[in-house]
Amino acid sequence: MFVEQRQVGQMAVFSYLVGDEESGEALVIDPAEETAAIVASAKERKVQIKYIVNTHGHVDHIGGNADMKQATGAAIIIHEKDAFMLTHTPEATLRMFGAKAASPPADRTVRDGDRITVGNVDLQVIHIPGHSPGSMALYTEGYVFTGDTLFVEAVGRTDFPGGSAEEMFDSIQKRLCTLADDTVVLPGHHYGSTPTSTIGHEKQFNPFLR
Repeated sequence: MFVEQRQVGQMAVFSYLVGDEESGEALVIDPAEETAAIVASAKERKVQIKYIVNTHGHVDHIGGNADMKQATGAAIIIHEKDAFMLTHTPEATLRMFGAKAASPPADRTVRDGDRITVGNVDLQVIHIPGHSPGSMALYTEGYVFTGDTLFVEAVGRTDFPGGSAEEMFDSIQKRLCTLADDTVVLPGHHYGSTPTSTIGHEKQFNPFLR
């Protein structure tokens, strides 16, 4: 498995190209912007992008869905509780965040415990509501993509429609902090001093988890 982390756009969003070079299959997590560069990297690695996976439905993470789908034909996957956001983002919000076009609808919706597979890469969906109703983490042994729920020594906002601080902290404590301490945290934004962390580090040093 390879994981390519790319910081894109004015909101310092992390997009991820994740794949299996042996099988030639890959997926993109949160293609916010700079989709052409992500596609070019996939071509260099000789992998085909099979899925576009959104950790949640906010525009700063789904802004590149349309371009990515047009370039690759990949299927869009999102948690069932955030699927409506893909096609109901106001035009003013799209313009504000620089999205060229609204996202197409989901090709597949998932729920807690479902799996998303490309080649030998198997990602388990962990439903972590709070930042949004359908926020989800993606876990494979040794790694967890946490979207906008858990950052490096920070946590996500809960003041958007459908957000809940109580739900988010419950999700973090019961769904993320129970993972092995050496699990690498791959967040949805670059807010910390480093681009990645570990569950053990966050349990010890994240001021919001004390």
